[in-house]
Amino acid sequence: MKAIQLLGGLALFFSVFTSCVSDIYIEDEIIEPAVPLSVVLSDYELWYVDINQTQGNGNIPFMEKAFTLSFLSGDVWANNNLAGIGNQGAGYGIEVGYYDIFDYDLDISHDIDGFYSFEVIPVNRNTIELYHRPTQTSFFLKGYQRSNFDYDRIFYDNIHFFLQEYAAWEKIYTSASGVSNEFDAENFLSFYPANGGGNFQSSQDARGTSVGNLYWDYTGIYDVQNVAGNALLKTLTLDYDYFENEFFELSILDDSTISLYHPASGSEYRFRGKGYMPYKTPEEGKSRLKQSVIEQGIKQLQKAKSK
Repeated sequence: MKAIQLLGGLALFFSVFTSCVSDIYIEDEIIEPAVPLSVVLSDYELWYVDINQTQGNGNIPFMEKAFTLSFLSGDVWANNNLAGIGNQGAGYGIEVGYYDIFDYDLDISHDIDGFYSFEVIPVNRNTIELYHRPTQTSFFLKGYQRSNFDYDRIFYDNIHFFLQEYAAWEKIYTSASGVSNEFDAENFLSFYPANGGGNFQSSQDARGTSVGNLYWDYTGIYDVQNVAGNALLKTLTLDYDYFENEFFELSILDDSTISLYHPASGSEYRFRGKGYMPYKTPEEGKSRLKQSVIEQGIKQLQKAKSK
């Protein structure tokens, strides 16, 4: 099935809702648009949750965790993690609940977060709005097929969250070339959402130490930024609480291994993730906040630290 179908359910759904006459009234009875919501949802295998387009301040945990949602024969599937995205669940992710449809209302019962009812509003041929009336919050979903969905782009656009999907990152390699520097002694890193205490930690414990036994020597704030002209390369800044910043070029080698190139010394370090955390429950760390909110949180942490 093509990603954009001129005669697909969503196209018809959109045209009906935007035509001059959207409903026919006969003795106060409304005849619903020709295309059922079930057809609209099944037109696309994956619905990308464009978190940066969210309107309103409602807190719906499973919507903020999901990169994609899928509606398959009454079951709701989600890609909540970046590690393994595109492979897990044949590209759908994991089952997270079930759904019911009543006219153009979509009721979702999430296994952990509970029940939520959304009004579905068409935006264009492959975009729908899920409006949660109790919190006056709108989520915007864009439809794709698995065959043409760019999993890699989603991965690289959200590296900030990928770093949080492991309890710790263990250093497994240090290049022979490069000038000796203080970071040589740091063998573990851990990243977590921004809060009042900073959002990264580092440890000098010996390699092979279990995550639960690590002593975190240093804390601070981390920031990931894009590199102009290279979508596969990022920069990582570790802003230590009591020391100077460390700056790296960040590359992803696979779903559990990262490379940090340290321009100041010419050294390359490789870290492997330990303690993979599949996100499903509200208590888990990752929250897909808007990029503007993330950046504002980092600024507030930096401001508080400078006082």
